[in-house]
Amino acid sequence: MAFENQYPYFIQQISVNTSKDIILLTASNEIGMDETTNFQEFEKMHEEQLPVPKHKLHDWTHFAGLYAAEHVAATEFVIGATFVALGAKTMDIILGLLIGNILAVLSWTLITTPIAVESRLSLYTYLNKIAGDSMSKLYNWANILIFTVISAAMVTVSSTAVRFAFGIPAQLNWYPTNLWFVLIVLLVGVFVVFVAIYGFKAVSDFSGICAPWLFTMFTCGAIVLMPALSLDVLGITLPTGWSDFVEIGNQSIWTGVNSDGKPGIGLVEVIGFGWAANTITHFGLIDMALLRFAKKKSYGLATSTGMLFGHYIAWIAAGIMGAGTAVILGKSIVQLDPGDVAYYALGWSGFVIVIVAGWTTAITNLYRAGLAAQAVYPNQSRRTTTMIVGIAMVIVACFPFVFSQILPLLTYAGLLVVPVGAIVFAEHQIFPKIGYTRYWSKFQDYKNSTPAVLSWILGLIFGFGLNMLDVMSFYYLFIPTWFFTILIYIFLAGRFGANKKYLEEEKEEQAYNKLVEKYHEKLAIEEPKTILDTSALTKGLKAIAYLALGVTLFLAFKTLMGSPDEGTYISNRNSFYQIGFACTIIYFLTAYWAMHRRKSINAN
Repeated sequence: MAFENQYPYFIQQISVNTSKDIILLTASNEIGMDETTNFQEFEKMHEEQLPVPKHKLHDWTHFAGLYAAEHVAATEFVIGATFVALGAKTMDIILGLLIGNILAVLSWTLITTPIAVESRLSLYTYLNKIAGDSMSKLYNWANILIFTVISAAMVTVSSTAVRFAFGIPAQLNWYPTNLWFVLIVLLVGVFVVFVAIYGFKAVSDFSGICAPWLFTMFTCGAIVLMPALSLDVLGITLPTGWSDFVEIGNQSIWTGVNSDGKPGIGLVEVIGFGWAANTITHFGLIDMALLRFAKKKSYGLATSTGMLFGHYIAWIAAGIMGAGTAVILGKSIVQLDPGDVAYYALGWSGFVIVIVAGWTTAITNLYRAGLAAQAVYPNQSRRTTTMIVGIAMVIVACFPFVFSQILPLLTYAGLLVVPVGAIVFAEHQIFPKIGYTRYWSKFQDYKNSTPAVLSWILGLIFGFGLNMLDVMSFYYLFIPTWFFTILIYIFLAGRFGANKKYLEEEKEEQAYNKLVEKYHEKLAIEEPKTILDTSALTKGLKAIAYLALGVTLFLAFKTLMGSPDEGTYISNRNSFYQIGFACTIIYFLTAYWAMHRRKSINAN
């Protein structure tokens, strides 16, 4: 393919302009161009359509905060109750979730992050590069739907906490039955859209503030309600050791008997649940959109804040909180909603945690949906597409059925996108090693993108076929589906021309990438420099914020360790509710103020 056909906008003759917005360079001799060209066409493109420039990369702390906040979500209250309803046993939960979440971290680190860091592209843009418009638009529409609904479900969960606080009736139908509930959804949803439209940095900053508090509050909730469980099972407020904790778990939380009174799931299923819960983002490669900003491939390990401290601790803590609330109210844990559990575990801070935990997950997923929509409509900015998708998300969030069906949605969505992740993995990682040409379909002017479309279809038939035949646990279906799709795609791509050499086109691709690097160098020079505020006031605000978290933890442990009898326990618990809520307010005020001061920007 001739260069002028592949990159027509670089062949234009443009006169010299001294404006800082137009910087000229001599085109690479490798493509036989002696004339000068500029970056006007790059400037017409949206930043998501180009690789992430070096000056916009982030340290591991950004990803640690991002994953910590996203994966300590309001749904953790639901998932904590789900393990109880499924009849898992205490030791299976403790060991199985640890193993499953470690496998998830390794999946992000070994599969998703290397492709994201090497390409610096989101999955949506990468897929368009290797399969053309037809498949990528179909796939992106699927992702718009998936992530819009997930985001809507989180907004609905956050709204239930506000509903509980103001005494608005529970929404038990598939449609809203109270106008005030709809108004609450609109207000909560507007905040989510507002943060998401400002992009990755805004998402990361918001998550960075919320993450330490979310960890603290989930931990405190479990600690504060443990004496209630201990009183119910052992007759004492404080378990004397590990064996007492296991006994409380076996008798009151993870009993090994499901909601139908039958033997529940075992260790293998728990491991699979922990690993497969985020299949859509690691094996499915959706999180290329986030990890393309990582400076190093090893930053995939930062997902452990979400998996080990988030899912692992939060799921166990949610089970304890749910069981403790059930004891206090005299109900079954499966009859409780997040608002009930959060209130009796954390008081007024519980309302805040349901709202904030819902926000952090909704914002990240709406950001993903906006990226997918921007890939479908490349002439629109990501902010525009995110706003449009956000409006649809808020409308969907008004219908409570979305939240009630969130777990089936996540499960099937993972199986839906895994074949696409397998196709991209094969193209990027395997093709160069077996002598195939990466981007071969693009070099053929996308005349043969059939292998990708057909491989996806066959992968779906294979995966859902295994599910219908019930040959193995559903939680592990993504593994054979992933390998099957890789083999099918390698076979079909080879038949359609991936095994051929495209020397001229590869040279043109390299030249184009060099032009992109030069353009990024220009942007880096023009980028305003960030000067971090390290003044005593900023440090003091940060210290106050973490002191507020420390006081909250101290009060929680005092409730556990300093309650010799039931009366003292109730008194300590009420003190925790009151002072802990004050600490929550102090934390968010000082943490936001400190972040705002640290990020003062001075343009050169």
